[in-house]
Amino acid sequence: MVSADDTIQPPNPETMNPEMRRQLAANFTKSVKGYHLINNDPIKETPWEDINAAILVASGCPVADQSHGSHRPGADITCALGGLSNKSTQYDAGGKSFKISSYRLTTVCSDKEPGDLAAIVAEINRRKNFDYYSIVARRDSGGEGAEATHLQYDWYLIPSDYPAVNPATYTWTPKLGKTGKNKGTVVGWETNVVQGSSMSISFSMSSQLWMSVHLTDEMAEFVVGSCRIIPKRRLNYMQLYDLIMASEPTDPTETTETTDPTATDP
Repeated sequence: MVSADDTIQPPNPETMNPEMRRQLAANFTKSVKGYHLINNDPIKETPWEDINAAILVASGCPVADQSHGSHRPGADITCALGGLSNKSTQYDAGGKSFKISSYRLTTVCSDKEPGDLAAIVAEINRRKNFDYYSIVARRDSGGEGAEATHLQYDWYLIPSDYPAVNPATYTWTPKLGKTGKNKGTVVGWETNVVQGSSMSISFSMSSQLWMSVHLTDEMAEFVVGSCRIIPKRRLNYMQLYDLIMASEPTDPTETTETTDPTATDP
């Protein structure tokens, strides 16, 4: 993995040659547009894993393992580029930052036991069995989500120990409640802001780690692909089935059974 003290490089340059990078960008665009042929809803984390794996394979980057939406901590995809942790997010207002959620850290900190900072940072890094965050970030225009008139998608491959997503980059302090029964008590942890980025842990949210990532000029090199679309579903699943199966030879062993919901057993 990339050390926070190393010079940051674009994703695995020895593996991702220029041709593969072009293929990844082109297949990202095809996949986003293909997804929206049958979906109005934006691409979120669960479909993103399958889409991401298909893009990699089609671009000459073999996939050795995939979590298939199991929500297990750590790598979701293992491929020739390394281990990837899939994330989906929306840009904040202004389009220069986004937030991503990470581990639930109840084993090392909670409202019952605030925990030790060194143990918390060590636990975060222990779970990083992946090399890159594979993030699909979107910007909605003219509405929100499925109601948007335009969607801008960007795909980032950010090294997992890049300073903005490395907990050791920051100075951590206990977060104190400001109102009600929690006033003055430790309700989580928070960091200072470094080059616009920060991290936080809230006990009320299952001690989940959140990262607010500010997109510096340097991070532009981590953008693998971009695509702007008008989200307009062209087909539903029945139409898709008919379209594909109309050109398929009929399998005489295949039967299609229908059940009358009003029928009763004799």
